[in-house]
Parts: sequence; C-alpha cells; structure tokens
Amino acid sequence: MSAVALELIPVAAAAGWIDAVVGGGGLLQLPAMLIAFPHLPTATVLGTNKAVAITGTSSAATTYLRKTDVDWSFLGLAAAVALPAAAGGALVATALPSSVFRPVIMIALLAVGAFVTLRPDFGRTHTPVRLSRRKALTAALLCGGGIGFYDGVIGSGTGTFLIIAFLLVLGADFVHGSAMAKVVNVGTNLGALIVFVVEGHVMWLTAAAMAVGNVTGGALGARMALKRGASFIRYALMVVVVALVAKLGYDQWG
Repeated sequence: MSAVALELIPVAAAAGWIDAVVGGGGLLQLPAMLIAFPHLPTATVLGTNKAVAITGTSSAATTYLRKTDVDWSFLGLAAAVALPAAAGGALVATALPSSVFRPVIMIALLAVGAFVTLRPDFGRTHTPVRLSRRKALTAALLCGGGIGFYDGVIGSGTGTFLIIAFLLVLGADFVHGSAMAKVVNVGTNLGALIVFVVEGHVMWLTAAAMAVGNVTGGALGARMALKRGASFIRYALMVVVVALVAKLGYDQWG
C-alpha cells in the first residue's frame, strides 16, 4: 500500500460525509485521486473511486434506514433499475468525453439551485404521495434509470439529483430524500463498479485503505443529517450545487 493511498484517507472521509448528507462527495474525492495518480489511466482512477464510494454509501444507507421509514416497493425498483443503467453509463463513458454532457448538467444544477432558493419551504416537511402502480413504475424508471446512467457517465452530484427527484416525485423531506438517495446510490455505484472490475480498473489495496475513511465519514454524515434535520440538509445542498456548477464549469472552460 502506497503512502499516497494513506494520505487520501482523510479526503475519503470528508467525501463520505458530504455524500451522506447531500450527495456530491465525488466532487472532492475524484479530483484528489486524479491528482494523486496522474500517470494511471483515468478508467482505473474512476473504478477505484467507485470501489471506495460504494462502501461509504452503504454505510450511510444503513445508518439512515435504522431511523427512517421508506417506501421499499418503489425504492427497491428504482435501485434495481439503477444498477444496469449505471453499468451502461460506465460503458458509454469509455467512448464519449464527459465534456459532451457537462453543459446540460450545469443547466440542470442551476435549475435545482434556483428552485430550492425560490421555494424556501421545499423539502422541510414529509408529506408522502401515494402513486398508482403505473406512475410508480414510470417514476422509478426515470429516477433510477436516468440518474443511474448519469452516475455511470460522470457521477458528480448523483446523490443531489436523486434527493431532488424524490422530493418532487414522492413528497419526501430532505431527511427521507437523503435516505432514499443513498439506497439507490448503492445500486448506481455497484452497476458502474462491475464494469470497471471486469475491465480490471480497480486498485484494490488503495480502495481498501480509502474505504476506511469513506465508511467513517458516511456514517457520521448520516447521523448528523438525522440529528439536525431538513433545514441543515437544505443549506448543505445549496453549497454543494454551487460547488458542482463551479467544478463542472472549470472542467469545461478552465
């Protein structure tokens, strides 16, 4: 195990915390790994990042689900759809440059930021919406499939998009939205990871070291979100949206 991998453990912990609260941990972790391993193929860094991320996401999901009730009939379907969708996105990522998608994603993030800013009560209360079977199926395909595919292609902000989707579709508050997002995010991470494992693009010892930090950060972030509630997550979301837009803009035009 290299000294570089050990130095990345605190970064993984911070990324796990961010990802557990509101998504977007990859905004910190992936660039740090690309800088730390400049001579490795990008696919290897992406694969290792997914191997780390799935541990923190699973930790956060477990913490949330101990104290949060979720609609498993919908959530299970969304997670099941997300897995192959993310795998397909990972395959596309090997053929198309991510710059193709960045402008669209930036517009979507700006729309999310404007929407949450203009509706200060959005996501503060949990008022579950009962969907018909057809609407639930459609929503699961769009949320799990669409956002899962995005996670495989680019990844940054997947948790953020999932939270907003669940708030809009199911009437969840930010706490329940974060809990559901983590479950589906496990599926998207697993789907993309399978592709990278098959292609031999995972540094397992590095991933194992960083996973220690990511799991710790994920569990702490989920506990803090549960303790401080929807308002805390809302403000954290706004910070992450701004950071994501800035990062994507820099990657596109910097």
